[in-house]
Amino acid sequence: MEWVEGGVTAPAGFKASGVAAGIKRSRKDLALLYSEVPAAAAGVFTTNRVKAAPVLITARRLEKGVAQAVVVNSGNANACTGAQGYADALTMARAAASVLQIPEELVLVGSTGVIGERLPVARIEEALPLAAEALDGAGHFSAAEAIMTTDTVAKEAAVRFVVGGKRCTVGGMAKGSGMIHPHLATMMAFLTTDAAVEAWLLRRALKSAVDASFNMITVDGDTSTNDMVVVMANGRAGNPEITGEGPEYESFVTALTAVATKLAKRVARDGEGATRLVEVRVRGAVSVADARKAARAIAASNLVKSAVFGCDANWGRILCAAGYSGAVFDPERVDVSLGREQVVAGGKGLPFSEERASRELAQDPVVITVDFRAGEGAATAWGCDLTYDYVRINASYRT
Repeated sequence: MEWVEGGVTAPAGFKASGVAAGIKRSRKDLALLYSEVPAAAAGVFTTNRVKAAPVLITARRLEKGVAQAVVVNSGNANACTGAQGYADALTMARAAASVLQIPEELVLVGSTGVIGERLPVARIEEALPLAAEALDGAGHFSAAEAIMTTDTVAKEAAVRFVVGGKRCTVGGMAKGSGMIHPHLATMMAFLTTDAAVEAWLLRRALKSAVDASFNMITVDGDTSTNDMVVVMANGRAGNPEITGEGPEYESFVTALTAVATKLAKRVARDGEGATRLVEVRVRGAVSVADARKAARAIAASNLVKSAVFGCDANWGRILCAAGYSGAVFDPERVDVSLGREQVVAGGKGLPFSEERASRELAQDPVVITVDFRAGEGAATAWGCDLTYDYVRINASYRT
């Protein structure tokens, strides 16, 4: 694999744009992503019982496994807005279909921002012709900017690989900074590929990639109403269609997971108020499932996150989080290291240098390693430190 530039438009046959529709005061807030041909498509969505209108519409349309465009706004979630919100989301999709001159059912829709306020859909309708006119293979960064809310940086990634003797590409963009927790949160990601992949297999590949990436990040433990990860595969690379498991499928899943993981880590690193990325590596578990439980619990612990912020080697908080995670392990066998400084062996604290441990906790990323010494299961989760600025940002989000 080779990392390349271009985000969602790195794969052949995709164009994107980002424009200001006036939803937010002075920033781009409307993104358009377009495939030159209808594409196999799949998605995964928030597990929150409260789901925004765009999530319901996009999930329903993806049941057919095909899409050609995605229109996304930021600044307004169009969530908890009742029948009117659902109608507004349909209007948004219909308007995009009209300017792109494609069937309405091939347009997916996403929204992110403040919950409970009606979407200013008229502004979106007015801006969509401009977004369509601006569609370009170089429009990936503008689109990534347009889906940001409290994000401080746009998040993009793309990788090139070979399938069936053809050079293929996977690209992606994501947004997310707060309300981030495993099983999706206020996090949206849009992935593209020019590889030809059958729709049912694309769904399986996406689930595998998301489980190892977006479902392994946490910022604050909140799972929101608007999360979605969508992938479109338009086949423009010209590879023989991937229709079953095997080496070609594994190569595709590896590339898709690599892009998803890079985007997921950038979301975690950009957590609201964060100063450092935290990487929790759990190994020696009885299963991958148990390793994931423990890694996610440690990364999500507010006490661990606060200790990281203060560069305090309070390893008891790490063992505590592993203990309530639901993972099965023997507490008297566990080893814990903070970066290169081991602080626990066999479940007991070691004499260690507070100064060296503090330096390890000041690194970016901060690496926490937990070894259960019980099996071959391993997993990595990503989070960030918890700072004073997280409260400041969220105390005034609506104002």
